[in-house]
Amino acid sequence: MLGAKLEVAPYLARLNQEIERLDQAALRRWADLIYVAWEQGKFVYIIGNGGSACNASHMAEDLGKSSLRESDLKDESKKRLKVLSLTDNLGWLLAVGNDVGYDQIFVQQLMNYGSAGDVLIAISGSGNSPNVLAAVDWANRHGLKTFGLTGYSGGKLKAMQQDGLYVELDDMGMVESIHLAVFHWVLNDVFARINGEGRYAAK
Repeated sequence: MLGAKLEVAPYLARLNQEIERLDQAALRRWADLIYVAWEQGKFVYIIGNGGSACNASHMAEDLGKSSLRESDLKDESKKRLKVLSLTDNLGWLLAVGNDVGYDQIFVQQLMNYGSAGDVLIAISGSGNSPNVLAAVDWANRHGLKTFGLTGYSGGKLKAMQQDGLYVELDDMGMVESIHLAVFHWVLNDVFARINGEGRYAAK
């Protein structure tokens, strides 16, 4: 844990250094993937465990609500982004985990929901979470688009995903923080495109 070794200033400096090392093109492709899903009326599913599960919930909430202007949220005619965090259906997660196996908690939901052309955003700091890998394997075989968010070595997920963002760092807390921090750029980019604002405003 870097925070156990570093004081505040060097910790923040390291965080900034790691963010600056990211593949910015991967961030743009992540935004592209979500925007195209909105254009085509496809679903975006997000999965992860632990802190990454909380990030999945956060991302789904932001994409669902904050891809539209506040003033448009009550407008029933506005086209919406179809987004679900598969970490949030507690009863289903517990039933599948208890009756089938924890490695099946996401893939069983995808079997009910997923269709070709949908997007699966798979978050795993280690890249080796069995339930995430099972879902990505199924998604790849059924025509979904898979995008992984990883850290450490990237693990099996980095090799299995169709595309992704890799944080080359052996510190779970900082990896999870970076995933969520840079997601907010992706969210803002998608918002600007959907609503024709910022650099996407009509000229």
